Amino acid sequence: ELPGRGQSGGHSGRRKEGGSQGPAGVRTLTTRPAFPSPGKSKEAEIKRINKELANIRSKFKGDKALDGYSKKKYVCKLLFIFLLGHDIDFGHMEAVNLLSSNKYTEKQIGYLFISVLVNSNSELIRLINNAIKNDLASRNPTFMCLALHCIANVGSREMGEAFAADIPRILVAGDSMDSVKQSAALCLLRLSSTWRARTSALTCPSAPQGVVTAAVSLITCLCKKNPDDFKTCISLAVSRLSRIVSSASTDLQDYTYYFVPAPWLSVKLLRLLQCYPPPEDAAVKGRLVECLETVLNKAQEPPKSKKVQHSNAKNAILFETISLIIHYDSEPNLLVRACNQLGQFLQHRETNLRYLALESMCTLASSEFSHEAVKTHIDTVINALKTERDVSVRQRAADLLYAMCDRSNAKQIVSEMLRYLETADYAIREEIVLKVAILAEKYAVDYSWYVDTILNLIRIAGDYVSEEVWYRVLQIVTNRDDVQGYAAKTVFEALQAPACHENMVKVGGYILGEFGNLIAGDPRSSPPVQFSLLHSKFHLCSVATRALLLSTYIKFINLFPETKATIQGVLRAGSQLRNADVELQQRAVEYLTLSSVASTDVLATVLEEMPPFPERESSILAKLKRKKGPGAGSALDDGRRDPSSNDINGGVEPTPSTVSTPSPSADLLGLRAAPPPAAPPAPSGAGNLLVDVFSDGPAAQPGLGPSAEEAFLSLLSPTYPQPSPSFPACSPGPEDIGPPIPEADELLNKFVCKNNGVLFENQLLQIGVKSEFRQNLGRMYLFYGNKTSVQFQNFSPTVVHPGDLQTHILSAWPGPLVDGGAQVQQVLNIECLRDFLTPPLLSVRFRYGGAPQSLTLKLPVTINKFFQPTEMAAQDFFQRWKQLSLPQQEAQKIFKANHPMDAEVTKAKLLGFGSALLDNVDPNPENFVGAGIIQTKALQVGCLLRLEPNAQAQMYRLTLRTSKEPVSRHLCELLAQQF
Repeated sequence: ELPGRGQSGGHSGRRKEGGSQGPAGVRTLTTRPAFPSPGKSKEAEIKRINKELANIRSKFKGDKALDGYSKKKYVCKLLFIFLLGHDIDFGHMEAVNLLSSNKYTEKQIGYLFISVLVNSNSELIRLINNAIKNDLASRNPTFMCLALHCIANVGSREMGEAFAADIPRILVAGDSMDSVKQSAALCLLRLSSTWRARTSALTCPSAPQGVVTAAVSLITCLCKKNPDDFKTCISLAVSRLSRIVSSASTDLQDYTYYFVPAPWLSVKLLRLLQCYPPPEDAAVKGRLVECLETVLNKAQEPPKSKKVQHSNAKNAILFETISLIIHYDSEPNLLVRACNQLGQFLQHRETNLRYLALESMCTLASSEFSHEAVKTHIDTVINALKTERDVSVRQRAADLLYAMCDRSNAKQIVSEMLRYLETADYAIREEIVLKVAILAEKYAVDYSWYVDTILNLIRIAGDYVSEEVWYRVLQIVTNRDDVQGYAAKTVFEALQAPACHENMVKVGGYILGEFGNLIAGDPRSSPPVQFSLLHSKFHLCSVATRALLLSTYIKFINLFPETKATIQGVLRAGSQLRNADVELQQRAVEYLTLSSVASTDVLATVLEEMPPFPERESSILAKLKRKKGPGAGSALDDGRRDPSSNDINGGVEPTPSTVSTPSPSADLLGLRAAPPPAAPPAPSGAGNLLVDVFSDGPAAQPGLGPSAEEAFLSLLSPTYPQPSPSFPACSPGPEDIGPPIPEADELLNKFVCKNNGVLFENQLLQIGVKSEFRQNLGRMYLFYGNKTSVQFQNFSPTVVHPGDLQTHILSAWPGPLVDGGAQVQQVLNIECLRDFLTPPLLSVRFRYGGAPQSLTLKLPVTINKFFQPTEMAAQDFFQRWKQLSLPQQEAQKIFKANHPMDAEVTKAKLLGFGSALLDNVDPNPENFVGAGIIQTKALQVGCLLRLEPNAQAQMYRLTLRTSKEPVSRHLCELLAQQF
């Protein structure tokens, strides 16, 4: 029913309010409230609505009790006003009262109002729950369905917990009507996070088809979260699927859709089976294989109808069947048949079918049983890549060519993808470039073909060639002596083109700087010619490429002494020595001085040829997987089908420091500090993962051992280790993570006077800390231990800086997977820029057993960590004490002892706090006096402290004086909590 058109805001007379008398005396409302149409002004609409709201409010507050019809009418008007975009702040109680009505229309409006306007935290939720319980117990199917729909629409945790026992009972009750069971199943699907009961019995043969359709959706959702609890569903699902597949269209007449029996239920059952591996029971497995073969056989039969609905339903079951066959990957005959069936769709006139066929064949190509069958369609796929009008279909064709590639067809596929790259859509060019680079490397018959392919790639799509690609070709050329001369000759010829992409200049500059001597014997590529060719590109390049070319020039001086004078003239030019870019200016000055001062032997040593790169997994494949997103691994990594294929000297990409690239942080002479040490091996037992981390032996102090302070500072000060390319280099803001756990402050206080220990531990995860600080710098090692036998997935620790924290932290991140019983390490370099009050936050997120886990801790980085102890005589101490006599410079606290008052323990805590303990300063020998300086990059803050214990009263008085008021108060609070 719709609200009636009121007379002057609505009178109590029903015949004036309502429209007409319907059949059997049912009163119907035929018009909506008389609000202004959208064409009139906003002010007129607001005025009319305010008048209507005032009238409704007066009706609700009037002395005369409203009957059910009037309540329904006014509540419906309030709902309509809310849907127009206006706030409603009354009428909720009247809507709740409608729930107790025995009339369907009144109860329906009440539930509708509650579903839309009542918040899950409302004070009325208890009354609503009571009304819902009454309706669920009424055994009236209409009222029960209304109550179930309301629970699903609100969907709050409180409702889920309140009715967690009632809804499953309705679902499995023998006297419940099918419509109620369907509503109950869908309601449980909405509340699946709060319900874990067994529902396997719902797929028993006697269950009605409609109920099973609703129940399978619920079971599938629960299987994904707790697959072990629902394994019994497999045999029941296979039995139900077998009856549907083997039946004629007339057997399930009520559930047949355009001659296809129960297509929606068939699809849902096939998806449910994909949650599990193949059945272990031979009889169940045989019956399932028979079902799958029957579906494939029916796909070959002529259609029973020419309507598109028939083919859509039939194809939906077929593609879900093929997905299940691919998921099992254990039946060679079915896999080949599925491939042949998909091959027929590759030339279908329907674009969607061609797209789905290409997508499914990409997965089939990774199976050892069907790979050869997929390769037979290579000509059709190549034709699709050339002629398809839809860019998404062309992209799937490129994906399939990539997946079906092996040594036998690599050259053909790479050639076709390069040809397609010239006209490819701009949105997918970078992805095509990565795929061509990976295939050229993985299946290279000879290295000269690989070099030609990559240079051709740069020529065709240089703007889309990422650093990983041209880094990779430099690695391979550097590691292979037999291709270095060919690479130098090829890149020299490529640089002679009038229009040369900047990435080509980078590759050419590096290769000629390292191996230009191999082609210097040819007069056409003599040293002066090589230098002139490179320098002709210099002024057209970016600052980054110019910096690389300057490194090439100094290499030329070592390789070709005859070019020394010419190159020194270039370096001596004012445009270089007085360049506005500090990196170019510094390189020009240093290289000029190096070439002038260093002897020939020293120059040869410093500028010797780059050593081979270590063999590691190619970073190009990792970049492509990141670009394709989660779940792309199986489609991209097809190594299992071609175990004989060997990557070309897989290695880590040359970082800017290893390939003389122009980054300001480049380390041309290799003088940087060593990278952080690798994580120590995990102990065999998971009970105490950090057993060896905090020992005093040499192995427990990687990189932070008994080195001098100057060595420590030189290690930390010049640069910070670069983040792994697999993780973001920047941290999200505090709003992107949850609040710290309740015990975060307590855990932080344990580390105020110590640097090593277990920061956090529960039944899943153990986090340990080991750190050391010097002046305003520090280094912290975080150890993450998996205490379970299950692998952590998507493991992502993130350090963020809440509030006004002024620390600068760069992280070397662990990987996204942490095996059961294993331990990974994260290194933080810390620099205190100025005094701060709030510690950084550590957010740890991962998936355990499919369930997301997250926690946020406060990192033990407090201002006292940058304390440098200061020794001073009594006279100096008291003189400084008097200088810090302003009220805002002093913080004092008198507090009761929380621990036994032991002088030695107190002394150890004060030393751990960071200050120096001064003897014979305080007249009372029982008191403790300390001094120190807080080192920050911006300023130094002097600090004096005095701790006066009173053993008889079990009290302390702590006084702190510093040159900054916030520091005094903060240090006083931190230290007082330790006693």
